[in-house]
Amino acid sequence: MVQQRPVLAATLPVVGTAAAVALWWLAVVAFDIEPYLVPAPPEVARVFADMPGDLFAEAKVTLGETLAGYGISVLAGVLIGTLIAGSRTVERAVYPMLVALNAAPKVAIVPLLIVWFGFDSAPKVVMAVLFCFFPITLATAAGLTTTPADLVELSRSLAASRLQTFAKIRFPAALPQVFVGLKVALPLALVGAVVGELFAADAGLGYLITSSGGSGNTALAFACVALLSAISIVLFYALVAIERMTLPWVRATTA
Repeated sequence: MVQQRPVLAATLPVVGTAAAVALWWLAVVAFDIEPYLVPAPPEVARVFADMPGDLFAEAKVTLGETLAGYGISVLAGVLIGTLIAGSRTVERAVYPMLVALNAAPKVAIVPLLIVWFGFDSAPKVVMAVLFCFFPITLATAAGLTTTPADLVELSRSLAASRLQTFAKIRFPAALPQVFVGLKVALPLALVGAVVGELFAADAGLGYLITSSGGSGNTALAFACVALLSAISIVLFYALVAIERMTLPWVRATTA
């Protein structure tokens, strides 16, 4: 029975996806929806068959912007989250600005980014950073401020320095919470990159969605959305695999 669990875990997502596609197809046929409004799954599949090179070339652009923005957010978010957790002064000085930045309507910032950075990949990378920076910072700060008290007392009894306590106890203990923020932020980075492409781009899946909407090619837009979903799923589970390799004790203690 235990050996069947991995098979079941791998099968259920496939079954769920197939059921969703079947319901989509059934709704299109049952309600006689026009293809220019909602295409049937075979029409979307035909787009993948007719132009795989174009789709994957644009996906490569979007993926590069997403990973660049996400990487910047991880470095900056972990650093600032660490500073916030380590100093009440920094927390009081920085936290209100972070909350205000996160609450700002990011779509409204796109025209400014175009003025500042032009039409190349920089505005999309910045949008990815704006979308995913806050969850990483918040998760890092939360993880570092909830270190078990007995571990902190143990480090003090061993006369560990503040740096040693951080490196050996506080940061490892915070990693599960940090990975929660990383997993929340990763799909948001993709969303940010696509939002930037919708407004100012000559490449990427967001640009392809905009151009397909202008030409009435709804099947192409659906294909782009499906490809974006697939990219998000692959990136998310790649991060989950990294988490399991990095923190094997968490899975063992919570099983």
